Amino acid sequence: MDSVLHHRGRIGSRTLLLTTTAVPLTGWALHALALHKQLAATRKDPLTGLLRRDTYTARARRILARHGDDTALIMVDADHFKAVNDTMGHPAGDAVLTAFGARLTAWAGPRAAAGRLGGDEFAVTLQLPTSLRAQRLEHLVQMLHTPVALDDGRTVAITASVGAADPASVGSHDLTVLQRAADAALYDGKHSGRALLATRQHVTVPSINGRRAGRPGTATWGRAA
Repeated sequence: MDSVLHHRGRIGSRTLLLTTTAVPLTGWALHALALHKQLAATRKDPLTGLLRRDTYTARARRILARHGDDTALIMVDADHFKAVNDTMGHPAGDAVLTAFGARLTAWAGPRAAAGRLGGDEFAVTLQLPTSLRAQRLEHLVQMLHTPVALDDGRTVAITASVGAADPASVGSHDLTVLQRAADAALYDGKHSGRALLATRQHVTVPSINGRRAGRPGTATWGRAA
């Protein structure tokens, strides 16, 4: 009998020790989880859920280094976005940005880098083989041209301008060069309702107010607005 009680006492002490030890561990785990959520929040734009510029850039460079010529960089601008804010209110503008974030995330997939660079300007870097590029970009244009339904029952008719660049078309694997070329292609086809593929000419287009401008030759994907 004494041996049984002694055995139970040993188990009880061990259980108490584990329970006591588990309290700070559990507290630390919750603290670590909270820190992880805070860190994730600093990496993502709270409105769209897309990566912030610095985090996007770091991930985009890793994708480019890993996939090389199979990488595509896509720049996106919402068309007439200021008019949405002015005529329908800033909540409507926020709804458009949120919708763009969700659509770009869904289109790009979990392995891509999708970021909000500022305002209504977005970028996506992903693995995208040449054989699938035209079809995928046409699909993106269609998604971005889908009207946005507001909570009050109104609908916002929206369009977007899209420019794309890849190492083969631009002649560079540098992320900055690709982004500038894609941005130039975007502005070359502004309001056309098509995704334009940058050429090497877009790399040399002069910058105006920090943005690219000009009309060099392009290839087009997508549909008319």
